[in-house]
Amino acid sequence: MARNLRTGETIGRGADEETPSASTRKTSIMMAALKAVEDGRLDLDEQIVYEKRLAEEVASGIFRYMTPGIVISLRDAITGMMVLSDNVCTKMVFERLTLEEVDSYCKALGMSGTHHRFLIPPLALSPDHALGAVTTTTAADQVLLLQTILDAQISEDATARLGCSRALCAFALQTLKNQVLRYGIPSRLPFETIVASKGGRGKRGRMDAGIVFRDGAPFYILAAYTDQVPQVMEDGTPGYTIALETIGRLARACWEEFQS
Repeated sequence: MARNLRTGETIGRGADEETPSASTRKTSIMMAALKAVEDGRLDLDEQIVYEKRLAEEVASGIFRYMTPGIVISLRDAITGMMVLSDNVCTKMVFERLTLEEVDSYCKALGMSGTHHRFLIPPLALSPDHALGAVTTTTAADQVLLLQTILDAQISEDATARLGCSRALCAFALQTLKNQVLRYGIPSRLPFETIVASKGGRGKRGRMDAGIVFRDGAPFYILAAYTDQVPQVMEDGTPGYTIALETIGRLARACWEEFQS
């Protein structure tokens, strides 16, 4: 799904079809955690010790290679979960919530096609897994979430829907802007383009969902999901390369089309 933020026009294909979310699920985990902060149940300044057990079944980020005993804040754990997709940080955040809490939060926002099922998906999961074996979402759900976060920068109705203060919503948007992984949506855009996004790496596809800015203003939202991508294409190219390239080309098409 792509939404032109200048005109409100929305274009989609299969936007309501459930698909593996991979790490794009983390945007909703972040927002559920920030709601818990707003409710007074969590504290962004809480100090969290990196324990060796947190690196088990983790295949992303840098903490898994670091020495246990490091202490970071919950704020920094959220940042690590989002900007480097570090799953040690994801565990730090998610262990302070529950699956039911995060799943219910999504449903309350209207993300009816999003289902949180695991803290961290098992590494040994087969590529031919059923949808019910992983957290799933839809492109439409992710556009809804990103639109609400964006609206919350100026709208009290949007902050109320998210259950977060204006300051926490500003933190969420800035954290999405701090994304350092530049494949997918940013890959074919001008180098300095601001993209507030969260990508994902699944067993059989790549995903990305983000807000693209132009001339300092929100330009469009794009949520793109690939699934059932072969490990190797017929010409020998890795499947994930083609998946990411496809998302990049979609982002560029929106960049060129929506400016007119």
